[in-house]
Amino acid sequence: MLLKKGDNNESVKLMQEKLGISPAVTVFGPKTEEAVKAFQTKHGITPDGIVGDKTWGMIMGESVEVTPPPVVSTPVSTSSVSGLKLDKLKGHVPQSVIDSIPEVATKFGINTPLRVAHFLAQCGHESGGFKLTKENLNYSAKGLMGIFKKYFPTEALAKAYERQPAKIANKVYSNRMGNGTEASGEGAKFCGRGYIQLTGKENYTAFGKSIGVDVCANPELVASQYALASAAWFFSKNGLHKIADEGASDAVVTKITKRVNGGTIGLPDRIKHFKEYYSLLS
Repeated sequence: MLLKKGDNNESVKLMQEKLGISPAVTVFGPKTEEAVKAFQTKHGITPDGIVGDKTWGMIMGESVEVTPPPVVSTPVSTSSVSGLKLDKLKGHVPQSVIDSIPEVATKFGINTPLRVAHFLAQCGHESGGFKLTKENLNYSAKGLMGIFKKYFPTEALAKAYERQPAKIANKVYSNRMGNGTEASGEGAKFCGRGYIQLTGKENYTAFGKSIGVDVCANPELVASQYALASAAWFFSKNGLHKIADEGASDAVVTKITKRVNGGTIGLPDRIKHFKEYYSLLS
């Protein structure tokens, strides 16, 4: 479950009813965001206004299973892993991300200050500051015709799909990236998840094999447990860690951005964060 400001669906309305918002509608607006933040603060959850599985479960009154951290005899320091001074990232990158870097650094070759800085800059931008781990396809008809013109060449067709994320995903991702037909539902099942949105059955299968976990059986794991690992797999698979070795120039950030984004959307923000992370790590 992932709900945030701008979403428009029945789950938003149900949540509003539970939060006592009146009238309950399907739109996640500022009023709903403030109510969510207040609820999160009251229940000891980071008040980011985004409704993930934990917040949703607590609002709905469902039991949320919390796995206690493993007991270790000697704490593992993340201050330096293969020369990476990760402690310097504190306050700039979520601690959960910092804690995951050592494992992905080793497994996927993102193991130098330059590589990590380029990687985190892309992850941070693509995920809205490491907050979003699942693609939002809740588009209006106008949005569909602008972003997915190839699939929605007419207003009538776009109207038939607007504000229906699963239906939109099934259309735009059908018959490619290893997915079946629109009717198969695999477009929605294997939509973008993770800090750099892993998309398509083919990529889910390959990523799952790389970590020894069948994420195709439970795609939500990519969003909830393997957001950074899936992004690192993508980064490594596409040789972006090696492109990162070309240097710290804006041109290199641009080159990597084009491979990640397919264009240069958000390039100034990516450059800004790359410089920030690289100055901390180098």
